[in-house]
Amino acid sequence: MPYQWTSQPHATPQTLRLWPHNSLPARGMAAFVLSTFFMISIPVLALLGSPILWAMLPFTLAAVWGVFWALQRNFKARQINEELVLDESMAHLTRTNPKGDVQEWDCDRYWTQVIKYEDEGPVPHYITLRGKGREVEIGAFLSEEERIALYGDLQRALRR
Repeated sequence: MPYQWTSQPHATPQTLRLWPHNSLPARGMAAFVLSTFFMISIPVLALLGSPILWAMLPFTLAAVWGVFWALQRNFKARQINEELVLDESMAHLTRTNPKGDVQEWDCDRYWTQVIKYEDEGPVPHYITLRGKGREVEIGAFLSEEERIALYGDLQRALRR
């Protein structure tokens, strides 16, 4: 699961770290781009020695570069990290976005509410934390099943 409690259940402070699922590591991306290059090159091999090869080559390289660029952009968009720290009196959420900017929210733990929107949010089972006059999302990048499990975990953690 792409979230993890990094401290004991009854210890203080409790720390929850969330991150998006990474299904394609860097090594897999390199293998995919290389295999794409070889697959696209197969039809071009028939043109060796022909002047048409030089007309086809830029389009072949542009297609490989496009695949690489799209995978790189997707990888950078998944560089989200959320960390929720629950100590005896406060709840503190820190979100680091893909561009490096940091968003922070804190509230008295007693007044912090975990709210789950079944269908009203941008994703099914959308989870937010409410307190101190603000409502912030948490774990919107998780899958539906993971958000349901996270909701239960957050409810239990905040009741302690």
